[in-house]
Amino acid sequence: MKKPELLAPAGNMNKLLTAVHFGADAVYAAASEYGLRAYAGNFTLDELKRAADMLHAQSKKLYVTVNAYMNESDIGGLPAFAERLGETGADGALVSDLGAFAVLSKYAPRLPLHVSTQANVTNSEAAKVWADMGASRIVLARETRLSEIPAIKRAAGVEIEAFVHGAMCVAYSGRCLLSAYFTGRSGNRGACTQSCRWEYGLVEPTRGETLGISEDERGTYILSSKDLCMIKHLKELADAGVDSFKIEGRMKSEYYVAGTVNAYRRAIDDMIAGRPFDERLEAETEKISHRGYSTGFYFGGKGETGEPKPQSGSEFIAVSAEDGDGEATVEMRSRFAVGDVLEVLSPYDSFGHSFTVEKIIDPDGKSVGVADKVQQLVRINCDVPIYKYDILRRNRSLTARA
Repeated sequence: MKKPELLAPAGNMNKLLTAVHFGADAVYAAASEYGLRAYAGNFTLDELKRAADMLHAQSKKLYVTVNAYMNESDIGGLPAFAERLGETGADGALVSDLGAFAVLSKYAPRLPLHVSTQANVTNSEAAKVWADMGASRIVLARETRLSEIPAIKRAAGVEIEAFVHGAMCVAYSGRCLLSAYFTGRSGNRGACTQSCRWEYGLVEPTRGETLGISEDERGTYILSSKDLCMIKHLKELADAGVDSFKIEGRMKSEYYVAGTVNAYRRAIDDMIAGRPFDERLEAETEKISHRGYSTGFYFGGKGETGEPKPQSGSEFIAVSAEDGDGEATVEMRSRFAVGDVLEVLSPYDSFGHSFTVEKIIDPDGKSVGVADKVQQLVRINCDVPIYKYDILRRNRSLTARA
């Protein structure tokens, strides 16, 4: 079996470095224009070039999202952008707009073009058309069923990329008009307000009575989709012909990137080695921010609504700023104190190890009982080796009891 690529989101440079540390084979990121995530950190073209050089030195790849749907006002600047993008050394560009595909083909002819999930490729004929136009990879629409993938792969004869984890739009492939309708901010142009996560009800017009739908203690959330999680089904996807497993989440935290990439890296490696699925990895996904999980449309059926606000079993406490053994300098993200039990999230053997914080040394060299300044560097004890970009987290149930 060919080893599938593990493709991770990189909303900014810190998230890119985190993804690489935890084992991503490739990352996808956006320039400051045309990238469909207007509120991610994003990259300048010069930063993308530096990122590509760094990734190539580690035999990893960079794909750049140019997958916004273009208005006429966007097209005028696209040729110059395409030429500069082609000079960054990126390994591919994700495109959904047909006009943008034509412009990039002309002005960045050596840049491989990947068809974004926004293009809604759900069948072999559509895939073949894109392939005949020169696409080197197709990112399948999230509505695609697992049983349909082999036919699409055979017809197109190009690489197939599919989402395996992350948030889902109520319009599953992302071509949703709710945000633009309600707020004037288009989700198809990178400015989604996540209107599907709002609280809704049905109103009976003659009485003006609001009727609840599938209500919980927080309200009714009929459009908020559950997140996708395919960690137990990676072999089925690989056998169907998927070449790249994609994790959603350019707007998510470093902790989300670390946790998802770590879990899927280990699951892929176990699959290739012929080892049985490690149930601890499914438990890992529960520690990451999510709205409940489903397998989407891969096995048929219908979409499922989930929590309006993301939940997670663990709290992101700190990120290691250096390699350490016995002691380490960490950058604080959430308040913690002497006596807290922290767990190590690492791609190395210290993964899953817990230890009790016995000392905290502030930047002035003073021993303190609490670290409570976000992004402050402090030194703490650690009785296992931890490495730069490793994550320290705390079980939320322990926090609640404290």
